[in-house]
Amino acid sequence: MVHVASGEAITSYSVLERILFSLGWERYYDDPEMLQFHKRSTVHLISLPRDFNKFKSIHMYDIVVKNRNEFEVRDT
Repeated sequence: MVHVASGEAITSYSVLERILFSLGWERYYDDPEMLQFHKRSTVHLISLPRDFNKFKSIHMYDIVVKNRNEFEVRDT
């Protein structure tokens, strides 16, 4: 997955979190097993497995749908 504006590949949760924060997302601490982000102006919640190695295409597409024109999923 790539952040369109910067061309930066999402290689870790720290990279993703930094970009999501810049887009107005906040950490949501409801489930200790997941990394979750909420955007106050919406009802959207992004839930990701805590282990980045379990970050799969379904999680990527969830982020893309909730952040139109901000991310792309590309084949490697």
